Amino acid sequence: MIYRFADCVLDTETHAFRRAGEAVHLEPQVFELIRLLAMADGGLVARDRIVEAVWGGRVVSEATISSRINAARRATGDSGRAQRIIRTVTRLGLQLAVPVTCDGAAPSAAPLPQATPAPPETGPVRLVAAADGTSIAWSASGTGPPLLRAGHWLSHLEMDAESPVWGPLLARLGAGRRLIRYDQRGTGLSDRAARRFATEDFAGDMAAVAGAASPDEPVAIFAASQSVAHAVSFAAAHPTRVSRMIFWGGFARGPGERGAGAAAMGAGLAEMIRNGWGRASSPFMKSVASLFMPGATPAQLADFVAIQLASADPETAVALRQSMERVNVTERLAQVRCPVLVAHATDDALHPLEEGRILAAGIPDAEFLALAGDSHVPLPQSAAFGRLMDAVDGFLGRDWGRDWGRD
Repeated sequence: MIYRFADCVLDTETHAFRRAGEAVHLEPQVFELIRLLAMADGGLVARDRIVEAVWGGRVVSEATISSRINAARRATGDSGRAQRIIRTVTRLGLQLAVPVTCDGAAPSAAPLPQATPAPPETGPVRLVAAADGTSIAWSASGTGPPLLRAGHWLSHLEMDAESPVWGPLLARLGAGRRLIRYDQRGTGLSDRAARRFATEDFAGDMAAVAGAASPDEPVAIFAASQSVAHAVSFAAAHPTRVSRMIFWGGFARGPGERGAGAAAMGAGLAEMIRNGWGRASSPFMKSVASLFMPGATPAQLADFVAIQLASADPETAVALRQSMERVNVTERLAQVRCPVLVAHATDDALHPLEEGRILAAGIPDAEFLALAGDSHVPLPQSAAFGRLMDAVDGFLGRDWGRDWGRD
C-alpha cells in the first residue's frame, strides 16, 4: 500500500519513504511507527499498541520510545514543539494531525528511490602523543555528552564516516552526543611506525585521547572486539575519567587464553592476513565473510578491503592480530567501577558468547545483553543493529524529552 500525507509518501511494498519528492532513509522501527500512524488515518494509536507493533511487546524504556518518535518527526519534517504532523496526546498515545490518503501499489508502478543513511558529522583531525611518544590521530564532532568510540582493528578517521560498514554506526553513536574517535596505533592516520602493541600501550592511547578531547569531563566509551580489553584496563586505572561503557563482541581473554582450538584459529587467521591482505578473492576475505560479518553485502566487503589497504600494511595487521592472542584482563574486571552494558551476538564465531558472559560476570555493575545474530561486526542491515543502538541510547540515558518526544 502507498500512504500519502502532508508532503510525504510511504510505500509499504518497497519499504520506502520520501518527503517533498526526496528519498529519506528510515530505520525499520521508525518506518513501522509511521506506517502504524498512517494506517490509523488520524485515529489515536495507544502507547501499548505502538510498543506491541514496533517492539513486539518487549519492555522498552521511555527514552527508546521517544527516540523513535523524534526520528519519525524529523523524517516527516515535524518536531516535538510544532507537532504539525505527528501529535502527542498526553499520557495516551499518538496520532497523525494531517489527512491521509491510501491507494494500492500497482504491480507495474515504479518503486520509490531508496535512500542511503546520511554520513555522520566529522571534525578536524588532531594529534596527541601517547606516553611512549607514539602519535595518535583523533577527531571529535557534534555536541552533547562525550562518547569515545575506542580505536580498533581496521579504522581510518577519513574513511569510516563514508563507509557502508562503519558510517551508520558512527551516525547513531554521534546523534545528540560529542563523538570522539581515534585510529589505533600503527593504523590509519596514527603513527604507522609504532611497534609496541601491549594492552597497556592501547589503554595509554585511550587515556591520551580522552585527556586531550575531554579534559574536564568523564567520557562514556563504546568499545568493540579487542578494544574492550583496552577499555577495561583504562577504566580500572582511571575510574574517575569514565562515566559508563558499552561493549560489543568483546573479550577479557584473547584467543590464545581460551584453549588449543581458539589459539589454532587465531594462528590460521594471522597467516591468512599475511597472505591475503587487501585481495577480495583471498582466503582471508572469505574468512571475513564467514567469521567477521557473514551478512555483508558486496559493497561492504569491497569497503572492508579498501580500508585494509589504507589503514595498515600486512605485517602491521598481523602484529596487531597477534597482540590480542595472549590478552588477559580478567583480574581487572572487578576494578571497573562504572556501569557497563555488555552486548554480544549469540552466534559470534570469532569471539563466542561465553566471552561476553565472562565480562558481564566479572564487572560489578554490568548488564548483559545477548542479541540474536552471527555477525561480529554490527552491520546496519542486521536486526541486531537497531536493537543494539536502542540499547545504547537507553543505557547512556540520552534525554529525548519526558513527554513522548516533546523537544
